[in-house]
Amino acid sequence: QVQLVESGGGLVQAGGSLRLSCAASISMFGIYAMGWYRQAPGKQRELVAVIGVGGSTDYVDSVKGRFTISRDAGKKTVYLQMDSLKPEDTAVYYCYAGWGRNQYWGQGTQVTVSS
Repeated sequence: QVQLVESGGGLVQAGGSLRLSCAASISMFGIYAMGWYRQAPGKQRELVAVIGVGGSTDYVDSVKGRFTISRDAGKKTVYLQMDSLKPEDTAVYYCYAGWGRNQYWGQGTQVTVSS
């Protein structure tokens, strides 16, 4: 049974920072691509950042230069460091793990950025 548990969300003022964590109970963590999606009210879920098994990363244009995704294989954890936060970053952030047809999602953590 794969579980992804997010933490680190909260309320922050514009310009502030938050670090999200996702603890994964996956027996073969190293073979999974990991990522973060977000969904704002009334909008579709969008991919924010992804990190491959080799450490390659990709980001949606709106967060490039502000967000950093990383992974710790020993802790089976993926992080999303979010700096220079903007009100438009307000959303529920979901952790994702994918390997072929195997795809898993966390329950989400709320991030609210006040102006």
